[in-house]
Amino acid sequence: MTRDPIGLALAAMTRLAGSDWLDRLRLRPAVEQAAFHGTRAGFQTLHLANRQFRRAKQWLPTQRLSKRATPELFDLGLDDDQQMIVDTLARLARDTLRPAAAEADEAGALPADLHQSIAELGLPLYAIPENLGGVAEHQSPVTSVLIAEQLAWGDMALAMALLAPFSVAQALTRWGTGEQQSRFLPAFCESEPAVATIAVDEPTPMFDPHRLTTRARRTRSGYCLDGEKCGVVLGDVSDLILVAATLEHQPRLFLVPGTTPGLQRQGEPAMGLRAAQLTRLTFRDCQLEADALLGDDDFDYNAFVDYGSLLRCGLAAGTAQAVLDYVIPYCNERKAFGEPISHRQAVAFAISNLAIETDSMRLLAWRAASRAETGQSWHREACLARQFCNDKAVEIGTQGVQLLGGHGFTREHPVERWYRDLRSIAVYYGGTHA
Repeated sequence: MTRDPIGLALAAMTRLAGSDWLDRLRLRPAVEQAAFHGTRAGFQTLHLANRQFRRAKQWLPTQRLSKRATPELFDLGLDDDQQMIVDTLARLARDTLRPAAAEADEAGALPADLHQSIAELGLPLYAIPENLGGVAEHQSPVTSVLIAEQLAWGDMALAMALLAPFSVAQALTRWGTGEQQSRFLPAFCESEPAVATIAVDEPTPMFDPHRLTTRARRTRSGYCLDGEKCGVVLGDVSDLILVAATLEHQPRLFLVPGTTPGLQRQGEPAMGLRAAQLTRLTFRDCQLEADALLGDDDFDYNAFVDYGSLLRCGLAAGTAQAVLDYVIPYCNERKAFGEPISHRQAVAFAISNLAIETDSMRLLAWRAASRAETGQSWHREACLARQFCNDKAVEIGTQGVQLLGGHGFTREHPVERWYRDLRSIAVYYGGTHA
């Protein structure tokens, strides 16, 4: 695979940062700092090169994906397409995401090689109708949860970076007007697809996504946006940002190109999700065009929040499964007093509880997604799934570290990183509000 000069330079810096002789020469802090800033600057060069979302001279009519027929029985079986997606993403998580996760966490950014793999995956295509260049035939929240779960098994932060453009494409498909779809969605189908993200969270205590302090007001030419967002995935490299703001006392979403004057970006390193490049965005008198408001009268902000909650549940279930899959062989192989520690009843019961809670998280998310997919009421089910995942994600991360003992507190094992990432489930995107 050929790489451009930026990719080669970043790959060389990453390999250099992993060399043992840096410790002997006491050069590691300086090299890691250079690799971090080089990776961030490289992706800014790659993705913020003034990508223009030009208006289509003739746009297609609004495209909406149909919903599946309501089954007579609740069926947990995957169809052939879903099984193919699960198998493909499971291999990607095992062979690509998991090996790159520790390095990405250290650098605080996506590795250059992984960026190319993401582009080749074409994940946003599964959210875009065929008429607009995608492969989606109908709405499938279940498939979205399955995708999130498989990717998070490899690494939650990298999964969130992968899902950010996918989620924006889904929102455009569900609620975008014909002009908005024709203008923005083709950019997700290119060989170098657009990087997009969603900005909802705000730096306010007990943030509630239904009570936004970011404000939008109408102007003669469109809208003016003011406010601040925090914890935005890929916020420093996104070409398009879907921003939640209050308009005339109602929460709405606005399409904000990354080159909009008045938009300021600042890196926001956090306890976890470091590879997701969390960013704080500030909007100061941002002038938006008249078509920046997503959708028409059919827009449903409550459903938007619930769809986001389902993806968070999928991420939590996938990472919890990663913890479970790691601690079982560890506890079977780790010996104390002449026998594996898994023979101790307290350890065996703790692992059993992890398995029960992980499956419960998964089944609650699947049930809510299945009802959404077939057009049934599903807000209650989404709230139950989100609340349960908020509680159990933190508990599973904590128990995973505890089962590894002192090893769980070191970076030699990935459980400490999974613990830090799982803490975000109950913090971001409204925390306990559902």
